[in-house]
Amino acid sequence: MPDKTGYRTMLDGHHATKLELSPLAFSGFAHFTAMQIRNGAVRGLDLHLERLREASKSLFGQAHSDDEVREILRAAVAEGPSDLSLTATVFSRSGEFRPAGSGKDLGLLVRTAPPANGPDGPLRLDVVRHDRQMAEIKHVGEGSKTYYLRRAISNGFDDAAYIDAERCLSEATIWNLAFWDGESVIWPEAAILRGVTMQILTRQLSAGGVSQKQVRVALESVRNFEAGVVMNSWTPGIAIAAIGSTPMDRESSFLRLLQKAYEQEPAIPI
Repeated sequence: MPDKTGYRTMLDGHHATKLELSPLAFSGFAHFTAMQIRNGAVRGLDLHLERLREASKSLFGQAHSDDEVREILRAAVAEGPSDLSLTATVFSRSGEFRPAGSGKDLGLLVRTAPPANGPDGPLRLDVVRHDRQMAEIKHVGEGSKTYYLRRAISNGFDDAAYIDAERCLSEATIWNLAFWDGESVIWPEAAILRGVTMQILTRQLSAGGVSQKQVRVALESVRNFEAGVVMNSWTPGIAIAAIGSTPMDRESSFLRLLQKAYEQEPAIPI
């Protein structure tokens, strides 16, 4: 189902028909990964493949091979622009609320769209008490992301960050969080989805000898950090201006550190 610009929606490597897509319109038993492709290549391709493989094993008890996934991704990007956004979603053909079917039960839906870089920032984050279900899996059944984003905007913020029962920060709606204490990158220790960009930065910062710590980040401790950022597949860092009523220094050297680390990650052709 290509449009005139070359963006398309494909199922298992062929153009998806309306008949094939209609059963998926309200399906919530699926998982996905999202990536930004530039010049036909993507950073952290191994991490995207691992995410799809391990989530499929966890949810469905089976998974596509990495080679199968790459072949299907190539078919989706082959005739499109060299820069684009791509979302790859794995679902069960057996559908929801019923046992898994026998044999190979998985479908892979790939959608391409115009490239995105995220908002400019800095962002003011509302504080929300929320625990994500199956936090380690990037699954589709999360209406809370949009709900809390829109509620934050109605409250005069740009987006929302989550705290757990102990008032410790975990992540934001569609973002991982990171902080800078002047010496180390601080990653919240919590039940979170470890984003691909977060994993890229973790390994490249480690390769560059930058100190990193994973600690419980109490909401009240935010004022002690020099800077904070959000990150996802759009960007390795957007400055945080405030979390709740606590302002944060929009310290730009932290952003430069993360951007430099991100650029050390090689971009791999699909």
